[in-house]
Amino acid sequence: MSKPIPFKQDHLAWIEDWFTRQCDGDWEHEYGIKVETSDNPGWIVEIDYVGTYLEGRNFLTVDIERSENDWLKCRIESGKFKGSGGPRNLAEVLITFRHWAETQT
Repeated sequence: MSKPIPFKQDHLAWIEDWFTRQCDGDWEHEYGIKVETSDNPGWIVEIDYVGTYLEGRNFLTVDIERSENDWLKCRIESGKFKGSGGPRNLAEVLITFRHWAETQT
């Protein structure tokens, strides 16, 4: 059983570290991480995992609707982790990816 991730831990620093570990002189030229805003309003996160230890791993789709502005949707598709959420759910998207990545090692 994996340890729970403390909410106050710096998830941005963790994703920076994860990205850095994938960079091997080639991977970063073709793959990467995108964080964008959407007009509904909210966040869109795409994280390439092709060529990483996550390739071929299972992921349970996440679909949570708490309210109009508090929602989370995460899935894997075409070699990418695709997460989106409401305007205050960016950290939750990153936590979802982090939890998946840390439980696959």
